[in-house]
Amino acid sequence: MTLTHHTVAIQQVHHILMGARHRGLDVAPLLARAGIAAPLLESPLARISQRQYALLIHALRREMRDEIWGLLSSPLPPGSFGQCMRQLVRCATLGEAMREGFAWYHLLLNDFVPRLSVQGDSAHVQFVLRRASDVRLDYAVKAFMLLGFNTFSWLVARRIPVLGVDYTAEQTGMDSSRVYQVPIRYGQPHVGLWFDARWLDLPVVQSQQSLREFLASSPANLIVRYRDTSSLTERIRRLLRKGLGADMPSLEAVGEALAVTPQTLRRRLREEGRGFQQIKDELRRDAAIDDLLHTQLPLLDIANRVGFSEASTFHRAFKQWTGVAPGEYRLAHGPER
Repeated sequence: MTLTHHTVAIQQVHHILMGARHRGLDVAPLLARAGIAAPLLESPLARISQRQYALLIHALRREMRDEIWGLLSSPLPPGSFGQCMRQLVRCATLGEAMREGFAWYHLLLNDFVPRLSVQGDSAHVQFVLRRASDVRLDYAVKAFMLLGFNTFSWLVARRIPVLGVDYTAEQTGMDSSRVYQVPIRYGQPHVGLWFDARWLDLPVVQSQQSLREFLASSPANLIVRYRDTSSLTERIRRLLRKGLGADMPSLEAVGEALAVTPQTLRRRLREEGRGFQQIKDELRRDAAIDDLLHTQLPLLDIANRVGFSEASTFHRAFKQWTGVAPGEYRLAHGPER
């Protein structure tokens, strides 16, 4: 079976469309350009592919002439990111690149300011608001933080290990980030993250030549690259993928393969905010979505490929995962463009 990519929750589509809707744009043509069926927005559990999400970002940028998708009080002119990156690949270290990049956006952003500070052994990135927050600004800051984090990881050709994430909101029951897979501190003065300051000395290894390829693939590369493949969740996902479609390994078998006891495995997964069954279900869901989008295989064949012996059982599981039946999902999308 081919590599199964992570999928994107439909809530992310709602969030990234907030700017367009605030400006009164018809989002239906934007969704159509990305190959996203509008009825999926009515299903809270629906998922889309990473490619569809990247196409939606492209469509929003083109339509709104704004690299932050209409979420802020004034647009980021097209080409801002590329101009910034041409300066950053000339930097010697990660620390220099982060400071220069934040200084660049300090001049362009009216609603918030990105700042880097070092306190002892810890480097802190904070996003200080220049106006009262709202849902669009909050999402813009968090999206900027994630895309910036992936960009800086690309510059040094390795994922920067994050130690924790700060949110201004009060705790809502989750105590670890699904994106960064690290603890969250709620109720903080600013959105931000922190990491070991020694990583600031990492050399920038990219060049103007590699930058051309990077920009040509943006933003899809910023969505999918530098996921923490060293995390326990990702290591388990890779092991389970090898057995997808047959008898998937049990928790005990995965523990044996990773040389840890089942009790330690459960504890470490809890620390990452995950569960073993949850990882299995998400892998099956993402693999099924890949097949529904990219193949004409009968539903029973897809069911067998993701580990179900009966189409009816697969039908119930898929509807539980996504809110729609697999046949409806395929009919709504058709072949991905």
